[in-house]
Amino acid sequence: MLTLTTLASGSSGNCTLVSDGHTHLLVDAGISARRITTALKAMDIDPKTLAGVLITHEHSDHISGLATLTKQLPFPLYASAGTARALLDKLPALTEDRVRAFIPGDTFEIGALGVETFPTPHDAAQSTGYALTDGGRKAAVVTDLGHVTPEVEEGIRGAHLLVAETNHDPEWLRSGDYPYFLKERILGSRGHLSNEDGARLICAAARQGVRTVVLAHLSKDNNTPQRAYDTVAMALMRQGAELDRDVVLDVAPRAAAGRRYTV
Repeated sequence: MLTLTTLASGSSGNCTLVSDGHTHLLVDAGISARRITTALKAMDIDPKTLAGVLITHEHSDHISGLATLTKQLPFPLYASAGTARALLDKLPALTEDRVRAFIPGDTFEIGALGVETFPTPHDAAQSTGYALTDGGRKAAVVTDLGHVTPEVEEGIRGAHLLVAETNHDPEWLRSGDYPYFLKERILGSRGHLSNEDGARLICAAARQGVRTVVLAHLSKDNNTPQRAYDTVAMALMRQGAELDRDVVLDVAPRAAAGRRYTV
């Protein structure tokens, strides 16, 4: 049995737990070490048993808890080669022996879980998406990407659960108060997926058999959970999917742990 729980999701912090009940992995550590360890204990997981932390990229909302967490706990850290170099530059206390570097596209095992990696187009050193499997079930986490690539589509293929980015409503973003350069960054090909772009990715995944979708990394200023949910729900229904029967659709909370999904 594979489970997934988002501990936080949004521009202020991102962290997701994936577990088979024995091997516990985090994807990103973008909230405080205290929040992470408190959330793990609330789920009856001893933080010292963490088997590893997988880092998607080096932006602060994905690594802000990492410096303290690596001091407190002995887990190995997994990151693409480019991200690993960026982390070593940003976190002076982090040592090379703690980091297991890979090339996006590599696959490897951590405990009883298989890890599949794939490149994502984001304005970072070498951004990476992850899919984790217990050999029978598969959960994929893909956020922080400006557009959907063939590598992303292949990376999520066969997933039973998908955590997918629906960051913003483009019109809300264009008409909002963000400075021009930031709007262009978010809307660019190495920025973030809009609700509509996320919906297209999710619809493709649903046609391939995904049964649970969690909308993630929503902007606090340029989106709402209801707006993201409605956009994706309408797209799924237009292609004939019935919500809760064919696809369960949910939205990850920004600043708190979400529900535990069984894959």
